[in-house]
Amino acid sequence: MKKGVILLLVCSLLLAACGGNSEAGQPDYEQTKNMMVDLLKTDEGKKAVRDIMSEEEFRQQMIMDQAVVKDTIQSTLTSDKGQDFWKKSLEDPKFAESMAKSMKQQHEELMKSLMKDPEYQGMLMDIWKDPAFQKDVAESMKSKEFREQMREVVTDTLESPLYKAKIEEIVKKTASEKKEQQGGGEGKKQEGGEGS
Repeated sequence: MKKGVILLLVCSLLLAACGGNSEAGQPDYEQTKNMMVDLLKTDEGKKAVRDIMSEEEFRQQMIMDQAVVKDTIQSTLTSDKGQDFWKKSLEDPKFAESMAKSMKQQHEELMKSLMKDPEYQGMLMDIWKDPAFQKDVAESMKSKEFREQMREVVTDTLESPLYKAKIEEIVKKTASEKKEQQGGGEGKKQEGGEGS
């Protein structure tokens, strides 16, 4: 009943808009839009929308639509075209960076929760204790490629402005502590000299 009243109101508004602008031959879109907005702002309009939203049939339809959207996204992502799209997109450094930034918090939370999970901890321990895995790790650490990669990592770290600033801060702190210690030692020597 309520749906019928709202539908009737909408139709009459559209017809009124079409008839009011018959000279141009097209309905006045802005006028119709303003009338609809004004109608929805009234107490009756708000109540009608609330009533529709609270109806079980309408809510079920919304849930079904959400499921359809979810299934569509899943099927698109798992399709060959979807996989090709993501592969090409992730090859773009800017896209990959923005994607990583957007997922950083979720990834960190996932890793933290996994690290607290006893089952996950046990699986990690089993992997590390596996002789074959230990052998693979030892061999890979001896390889030329690993050493070159480590050299690159160390070089990149040393050239990083953040790392340089941190080292500079540590050097300054160490120098000031050393000065304080030397100053304290000299003060004690002078006190000892005056006493003798």
